[in-house]
Amino acid sequence: MKRSMITLVLLLAITSCKQPEPRRPVKVKSGSFFTETVERNKKILAQEEALIRRIIEKDTANDYHQSASGFWFQYQKKNDTATYLPRPEDGLLLSYNIVTMANDTIYTEEEIGLVPYIVDKQQLFPGLRYAVKLLKEGERAAFLFPSSLGYGYHGDNNKIAPLTPIRSTIEIHEIKKQQSSINQNK
Repeated sequence: MKRSMITLVLLLAITSCKQPEPRRPVKVKSGSFFTETVERNKKILAQEEALIRRIIEKDTANDYHQSASGFWFQYQKKNDTATYLPRPEDGLLLSYNIVTMANDTIYTEEEIGLVPYIVDKQQLFPGLRYAVKLLKEGERAAFLFPSSLGYGYHGDNNKIAPLTPIRSTIEIHEIKKQQSSINQNK
C-alpha cells in the first residue's frame, strides 16, 4: 500500500511539472475591420475631393492652389512686400470663419474673434494649423478643407457635424517672430 501510494505521488509530481500553456483567444481577429475602415476613409475622401474640384471648376474667377497637405486655397489679399512665413513657435494674431461647402455660415469671424496662436504649439483644427504657415502678415485667403483636415469624425460637438468638409477664410493680422526665427533670418 505504501509502495503504490509513493508511486502515485511520484507519478502526480512528474505529470504536474509541465510548463503552463497560454490560453488561446476565443475569437481570432482577421484585420478586416482595419481594412474596411481604410477603404471607407478612402471613399469618403474621394467624394469630398470630387466636391471640392466641382466647386473650383465653377469658380472661374479665382485661381486655386493645391497644398501638399491636401487642401485647396485662393488668395483674396496678397502681401507682395512681405517675405516672412510663420515658423514653429512664432506668435500669430489671426481671424477666420467657417462655412459649409454650400456657403452656409457655421461660425462668423465675429463669433470667433481675433485668435492669438502660437504656431505648432496650440490646438486648432488640422487644416488651419497647416494653412497659417502659407500666409504672410496681412494676407487673406479662402481655403477648402476635406473633413479629415476639418473636424473629422467627431465634428466640433456643437455646430459642425461629423464628416463635414468646410470652407474657411483666414487672415493673418500680425506675426510675432520667435527669437530663434529672428536668428535664422539673419
